[in-house]
Amino acid sequence: MTRIDDESEAVSEPPRGGRGRRTALIALAVVVVAAVAVVGALGLGGGEDEGADAPPRTGSLVEVVRATLAERTEVDGQLGYGTEIPLPVKATGTVTGLPEAGTTVKRGDTLLRVDDRPVVLLYGSLPMYRDLGLTATAPGAATTSGGDTAASGEGKTDGGTGGGAAASPSAQPTPTDTGAAAVTELKGMDVLQFETNLAALGYTGFTVDETFTARTADAVERWQKSLGMPETGRVGIGDVIYSADKVRIGRPGVRLGETVAENALTYTGTARKVVVDASAADASWAVRGAAVRVRLPDGRTVRGEVASVGRQASAPEGGSGEDGSGQGGATVPVTVTIEDQKSVGRLESGPVTVEYVGREAKDVLTVPVAALVALAEGGHGLETADGGFIAVRTGLFADGKVEVSGSAVRAGLKVRIPE
Repeated sequence: MTRIDDESEAVSEPPRGGRGRRTALIALAVVVVAAVAVVGALGLGGGEDEGADAPPRTGSLVEVVRATLAERTEVDGQLGYGTEIPLPVKATGTVTGLPEAGTTVKRGDTLLRVDDRPVVLLYGSLPMYRDLGLTATAPGAATTSGGDTAASGEGKTDGGTGGGAAASPSAQPTPTDTGAAAVTELKGMDVLQFETNLAALGYTGFTVDETFTARTADAVERWQKSLGMPETGRVGIGDVIYSADKVRIGRPGVRLGETVAENALTYTGTARKVVVDASAADASWAVRGAAVRVRLPDGRTVRGEVASVGRQASAPEGGSGEDGSGQGGATVPVTVTIEDQKSVGRLESGPVTVEYVGREAKDVLTVPVAALVALAEGGHGLETADGGFIAVRTGLFADGKVEVSGSAVRAGLKVRIPE
């Protein structure tokens, strides 16, 4: 009785009893609310309210798709017109005219002027090795296989042979008249090459063949008149330079007023290309005809193709590779051509990046790399839409995706990217 009375006194002691109870209840309610708030914030609650305020996860679902993956590697390259090559200038005298560097010269255009005489570009693979034209032969003069009738235009020497005449039977001069002044017609593949160019420039009236006839000489005179040259009907060895196509003039090796030299003028092709110093140890991608992508300094990407691969490796600077063997840093030059020159814009030179395909996996099942999860038992897996996990084997990683395989993996399967 005493204990109960004591408790009653303790609980109901006026005037503090009612106010204390209310204070205790309010404090308890605050603690409960705070606890619920913390549990909800931590996602530890249960029941039907679980995830009610959590962001939806359906947007993180992706499908397993079948695709081709390609591992791409980048190497540095240099855009330009290629190495400058000396033009075979055979004219002698003083340089009286030079083109500007970067000028494009095509068939029939003047490359330079020597003694105020134009040196003209023509197309062909056979170099100019003798004068071309008709030769008048004195009565009774015999024509020898060595070209005694001065078919080269240099005249008969004391030794009895003409300078520069072709020795092959097909290129021997042929007398066309046995009268008072026989005319010798020059023959040879160089004649065919020159006549082909003459006709392409619009000077016709002769048969394009291997014989330089009087009709060819007439066409040459008309051509010479258009160039402001003496109308001789003969073409000197220094009047023409042959190239495979139009050329882009490089830096001149002489100045106006100087004597023409061997390296008086250099040229390159007119198409921009990329040269890559590829690692000799990892140049298996550099196969002629292989497609690559070239990223320009402005960020644009254009298509390229491997045109040639050097056969000689260059030692790295310092003379040794990373392993000290002298082989680790060796490189080979790889030339990449760009078919669509307009895609390069006005850029003529500069550093670029060449991207090529290394390993490739065709027609394989793929998922984004972010979809992979580490399994407790080891290896990788995928989380399915219903929350389960399946083990997978990984293959090639490329372009943010990964090749996956396994008995439970199929195209169209929806898997979750963990958040």
